[in-house]
Amino acid sequence: MTYSPHTAADRAAMLEAIGAATVDELFEDIPTAVRAGEWSVPPPLTEQSVRGELGRLAGRNRIAEVSFLGAGVYRHLVPAVVGEVIGRPEFATAYTPYQPEVSQGTLQSIYEFQSLICELTGMEVASASHYDGATATAEAALMACRLTRRHRVAVSAGVNPDYRRVLETYCSGPGVEVVTVPIDLAEGGTGATDPGTAAGLLDDSVACLIAAQPSFYGQLEPMAELGEAAHAAGAHFVAVVEPTSLALLTAPGDYGADLVTAEGQPLGIPASFGGPYVGLMAARMSSVRQMPGRLVGATRDVRGRLGYVLTLQAREQHIRRQKAASNICTNQALMALAATVYLTAVGPEGLSEVAELSTVQARHIAAAIEGAGLGHRRFSGPYFAEVAVTVPDAARRHAVLAERGIVAGHLVERDEPALRDTLLLAATELTTDDDVARLVEALEATR
Repeated sequence: MTYSPHTAADRAAMLEAIGAATVDELFEDIPTAVRAGEWSVPPPLTEQSVRGELGRLAGRNRIAEVSFLGAGVYRHLVPAVVGEVIGRPEFATAYTPYQPEVSQGTLQSIYEFQSLICELTGMEVASASHYDGATATAEAALMACRLTRRHRVAVSAGVNPDYRRVLETYCSGPGVEVVTVPIDLAEGGTGATDPGTAAGLLDDSVACLIAAQPSFYGQLEPMAELGEAAHAAGAHFVAVVEPTSLALLTAPGDYGADLVTAEGQPLGIPASFGGPYVGLMAARMSSVRQMPGRLVGATRDVRGRLGYVLTLQAREQHIRRQKAASNICTNQALMALAATVYLTAVGPEGLSEVAELSTVQARHIAAAIEGAGLGHRRFSGPYFAEVAVTVPDAARRHAVLAERGIVAGHLVERDEPALRDTLLLAATELTTDDDVARLVEALEATR
C-alpha cells in the first residue's frame, strides 16, 4: 500500500476499526494463487525502441481475408460520414447531458436517436445509454418484473447464448428465476420456439417471455403467436431483434411486443474487437416510468424556443443503487450518434437494400454448400441473413480454414453441444460471390 497517502498510524486505525491485525489478514480471503505478485517491469526504452516493439506486437495480428462470422456482431459497410460526425470534438468529448443549457447538441442527437428507434421498431418510446444488446435485454426482463410484480422470466433457447448468460447474472442478484423455453433442434426441424411449449411454461409468476427475431441460429420465429401466449398468461412479451432485419420483417410493435431490445452494432458501428456498442430498448408509453436509461424529451422555453432535456427521471435515478431502475446504464451517446448518422445516411431504401443483399447472400451460401455436397441446412424453417449448416467434421475444418485466412462462421457446438458439426454462417451486403466461392473451395480441400 505504498501508494496510499495515509500514514502508518492511519492504516493501523483503519485495520483496528475493521478487526484486522495486518493488511495481509485483510486480504486473506483472496486465494494466494490469484493475488497480484511483484510487478516485473522491464527497463526504460527509447521512443524508437518502443515504436519498434509495438510494431512487432501489432504484426502478430492476423486479419481474416474472408469472414462469415456473425453470431450477434456483423460486418457492415460504415459510410464515411459516420466517422466524420462522431469525430467532431463537441460530440467525441461530451459526457453526460445533465445540464441542458450547455448540452443541446448532445440532447438533440439522443432525441433523434430515440425517434429513429421508435420508427424502426414500431414502438412508442425508446431510451438511450444501454451498453449493448445483452444488457438491454436483461434490463428489459427486470423492467417487466417491476411492471408485473412477478419474480420469474422465461427466455427462448433461440436467444443469443451470451444474452442468456448475462440475463442469468442480472437476475441472480434480485432473486429472479430464469426459465428456458426449448426450441426445435432436431435435424431438419424448424429451429424455432413452439408457442404451445412456451404457453405450457407460463403461469401467473412469469413476468415476461423473451424471444429473438431472427433467432441466434438465423431462424424466423412465430413472434405474434409467442406474444399471444405471453399475454394470455398476463406476462409481457420481449422481442430481441436484429435491427437491419426490421427493414424487411414485421415491426415488433405490429405483432404485439411490449418491450423491444437489440444490439445496435449493425447500425454504423464497426466490430471493434467487441465494443463499444450500444443497446437499443423501446417500449409502450404506458410503461415508460419503469424504463431504465436516459430519456430525452423536446419542450419549449418561456420564449417559445425548442429545447431538449432529460425527462421523467431525476439525476439521482442513475446513482441511487438498489432503488434505481438500472445500475449499469451509462452514456453511450457517441455510439447512439453513430447509429443515428448511419440510419439517416442510408435511409429506409438503403437499409432495405442492406437487408435484402444480406438475405440473398445467406441463401447463396446455403445453396453453394449443398450444391457441392459439402453439407446441408440444419433447419427447415425460414431464415434471415444467417444460416446454420451441418458440415461433417466441422470443428477440424473450421480450424483449418482459419489458418488459411477464412473464418467459416461460428462453431455452434461451443454454445449448444446438441448441434455438433454445425456452422453458423452470416452474410451481409459486404459478402461477395467470390467470398462464397472461396469458402466452398476451402471446404472441399478439407474433405
